[in-house]
Amino acid sequence: MENCGCGVNGMRSFLTKEEKLEILKEYKKNLESEAKGVAERIKELEKNN
Repeated sequence: MENCGCGVNGMRSFLTKEEKLEILKEYKKNLESEAKGVAERIKELEKNN
């Protein structure tokens, strides 16, 4: 895929403060969900030992 020069992976280079904030909030939510899944898996593995 050729780079169009409009930013990384098709995203604009300059985001507004509000857009950056929304992206970070979504990223945080995804990280928290991942951490919850990891904690659940750890409990399962400990329970089965």
